[in-house]
Amino acid sequence: MRSSYALFVLLVAPATLSAQTAADSAGVRAAVMDYVEGIYRVDTARIVRSVRPDLAKRGYYIPRNQTAYANSPMTYPQLINVAKTFNAKGQLNAETAVKQVTILDILDQTASAKLVAVWGVDYMHLAKYDGRWMIVNVLWQTKQ
Repeated sequence: MRSSYALFVLLVAPATLSAQTAADSAGVRAAVMDYVEGIYRVDTARIVRSVRPDLAKRGYYIPRNQTAYANSPMTYPQLINVAKTFNAKGQLNAETAVKQVTILDILDQTASAKLVAVWGVDYMHLAKYDGRWMIVNVLWQTKQ
């Protein structure tokens, strides 16, 4: 049986994790860019390449003629549909549309990133699957 002190040390001691590499940074950035470019360019192949089918996505927006935020969950099939329809008429210039990626943290197996896009801000969790970084969670909010 461990003492209280030993348990405390186990809970607060930093984990030994491999450091972020240039390849990991590039992989995380590529996954986030595939996500946003897949939507901007109506390219579902980029979504398939960068997002896990077991995606958990939830967003917050203010519906028209309302003042309070609504909560909107989205499944992977719904994201694929968004990629098919969001810019289908080409009203958005994919070259110049905002797509600012900030990598918040990278560990050896998990990462987090922030994307600023035309619709607002997406906070993403990514994980490495067979050496490839993929998006597993997205929490987003529209611009105020």
